[in-house]
Amino acid sequence: MLIYPAIDLLDGKVVRLREGDPKQRSVFSDDPVATARQWIDHGAEWLHMVSLDGTFGASNQNMALLEAVAKLDVNVQFTGGLRDMAALQSARDAGASRLVIGTMAVKDPAAAGEAIGRFGADHVAIALDSREGKVATHGWTELSQQTPVEMGKRLRDLGAVHALYTDISRDGGMAGVNITDTVALAQATGLRVIASGGISTLADISKLARSGAVAGAIIGMALYQESFTLEDALSAAGGE
Repeated sequence: MLIYPAIDLLDGKVVRLREGDPKQRSVFSDDPVATARQWIDHGAEWLHMVSLDGTFGASNQNMALLEAVAKLDVNVQFTGGLRDMAALQSARDAGASRLVIGTMAVKDPAAAGEAIGRFGADHVAIALDSREGKVATHGWTELSQQTPVEMGKRLRDLGAVHALYTDISRDGGMAGVNITDTVALAQATGLRVIASGGISTLADISKLARSGAVAGAIIGMALYQESFTLEDALSAAGGE
């Protein structure tokens, strides 16, 4: 199971938000590139970068920072405000290894399918962020009428292979990952699901890895608060 240290960008800083709320932010670094180097030095092969500026509709989608990090020896999974083909192309051109589509996938599944065809199934992931059992969009401010499983199956039929699953109520809160729903989503859809939101202990990581159904885990607050090291997380993900 892959581990993705999270680098959430807002106003040029590395931050973490509680339940996606910009008013509940913690700032961890003024230098995102240095943060990326830190995770790479500790064994990261992938990073999960989020342009919160783009997510909340600002014109700054952090392409310059994406390009700087992508030049390091690491794969970058990038998301935040990627709601049309032009934005997706810009992020891919800047060096993103994988593009994460959320709002666009819900609002226009055909366009998401087109993106999968254009960039390749391994280079696109669908964000299935859940609040009250429904997929949330637009920086988690709006709720669709579709469940993650319904949306996941629809996008799978359009060629999707990868998906992110976030239980929004647990994101940034160190409350523990929603293992049950994450595993159920993977089993119901056949997608390679990456768990996100609430991972707080090495036990969370071990349980996800032992399920045999989860492809990866994004870890943010637990690493920044030094609940455990990235090396320990990588070991837990490998079943050690």
